[in-house]
Amino acid sequence: MTLRIGIVGAGANTRLQHIPGFRSIPNVEITAVCNRTLASSQRAAEELDIPHVFEDWNDLVHSDSVDAVCIGTWPYMHCPISLEALSADKHVLTEARMCMNLAEARQMQSAAVGSECVAMIVPAPMYLAAEPLLLKMIEDGFFGDIVGVEVRGLGGIYNPEAPLHWRQRKDFSGQNIMTLGILNETVRRYVGHEKHVLANGATFTAERVESDSGEARPVDVPDSLGVLAEMQSGAQAVYHLSSVARLGDGSTFELYGTKGNFKMEGGSAIEPGRVWVAGAGDTSYRQLEVPELPRNGWRVEEDFVDAILQERPVTHTHFDDGVLYMQFTEAVQVSLSEGRKVVLDEL
Repeated sequence: MTLRIGIVGAGANTRLQHIPGFRSIPNVEITAVCNRTLASSQRAAEELDIPHVFEDWNDLVHSDSVDAVCIGTWPYMHCPISLEALSADKHVLTEARMCMNLAEARQMQSAAVGSECVAMIVPAPMYLAAEPLLLKMIEDGFFGDIVGVEVRGLGGIYNPEAPLHWRQRKDFSGQNIMTLGILNETVRRYVGHEKHVLANGATFTAERVESDSGEARPVDVPDSLGVLAEMQSGAQAVYHLSSVARLGDGSTFELYGTKGNFKMEGGSAIEPGRVWVAGAGDTSYRQLEVPELPRNGWRVEEDFVDAILQERPVTHTHFDDGVLYMQFTEAVQVSLSEGRKVVLDEL
């Protein structure tokens, strides 16, 4: 059997990761593409050697030339495309961030449960190669109980003249703030679900010019965000995110246990990053030796295809997991707007 993939939104990450990834797998073909405009779709088809071009994503989803849909659009389109694809009995791989808000996430989860198709979210990419080792060390009690978590997502630069980015617009990004959901997904793999959160944020440039129209629009996504969270396990977590932190240290995680600690720094979908551990009695960290893996442990496309063709369970990342990190991002937004601590299970 040949699995035929249709691409909706052939953006940077789709071109960098998904298209090469799918093309490296036997019995997989990329057969169709649809971008925001017909001209863009035609350019993508020509540049990427894709045979079928669609002006309307609905037509691609219902095409007989497509068995599965890879969604590389901005978050505002993830839910409608996923729902339509699943209703058409097409498998779905959607880019993170899962969708606009918790209500959409629950719609997607319900559609996936009612379908016989695979529904999968592109996982948080950081430190995938080290994850099996760290989870085994947690299981074996090397770190004891995790009691503290510190997460930093610091980068960018302060430039009030820069045009408005889609990530700074709620109508495109929804309840997602910078990389908050992706960072939270990574944390949840090690520490589980949150009990409640308290958030504070700031925007330093109130308006920016939209590139397409040349008009000034309000920036309604914070430039800086702090979150205090208590996990259901009792562990305490602190998040600090900023898109105006020049020379910031990127996506960094520090987890503190009753016996030992570990920290992950410098990682991305391209670079595996460094992982440091310290056990009971250690007075300093040592670098964890992580085996080299193809594409630094990134197996998104292979896992999606294996789930379809070999019926393997989805682990990175199931729609159920996406609902949980969308619940976290929603709680953060409620806390920001209402100035209070928010209990996640009440949402």
